[in-house]
Amino acid sequence: GKYYLVDAGYPPKKGYLGPYKKERYHLPEFQSGRQASGPREIFNHAYSSLRSVIERTFGVWKKKWKIIKSMPSYPYGKQVKIVIATMTLHNFIKRSGGKDQHFEMFEND
Repeated sequence: GKYYLVDAGYPPKKGYLGPYKKERYHLPEFQSGRQASGPREIFNHAYSSLRSVIERTFGVWKKKWKIIKSMPSYPYGKQVKIVIATMTLHNFIKRSGGKDQHFEMFEND
């Protein structure tokens, strides 16, 4: 099935995948302290790692395509097309292996 990766503020709901509450789930908590222990903390660590990758991807995407950072008030259908077009170009550049300053800047962080 498909799931939406959501933050801790979302209520538990079918199709939404968030971290376990009352357990560590921020990457810095794992990096500066003890290793994840127990199934819930291990899940939260994996969740946090995946979320970090997604956030970096959106950071690169918004940096590369200025129109995404402050989407003009185009009709909804046009906004969808802009998102699809820029993500398609983003993926093409990434997969083609070409050098791109925005990708390299975020990958070095």
